[in-house]
Amino acid sequence: MLAASQPELITGLLLLSYPLHPPKAPTQLRTAHFPDLRTPALFAHGIRDGFGTIAEMTEALQLIPARTKLMPIDAAGHELLSKRNQDVLPRIIAEAFVEMFPN
Repeated sequence: MLAASQPELITGLLLLSYPLHPPKAPTQLRTAHFPDLRTPALFAHGIRDGFGTIAEMTEALQLIPARTKLMPIDAAGHELLSKRNQDVLPRIIAEAFVEMFPN
């Protein structure tokens, strides 16, 4: 929310497993500040995340007027990291962030 109220503080956001809503409560969205975000953001989100589906995240990101990118993480829930991806996922996310914010 600080990025929404003081966008000059940062040039980009990296959001890992953003909790869009509580599990099993999709109507309790945590997006009130999204229309105020002016900072470009990369969202890395597990495709099995109980805090929001990829479809819900895609819809919610349309509320943000700044440039956004949703990075779905296969075979991941809210935790993102697993034994199967722990050796590569941090690098993949870092590369996507650098690609989105090259300067």
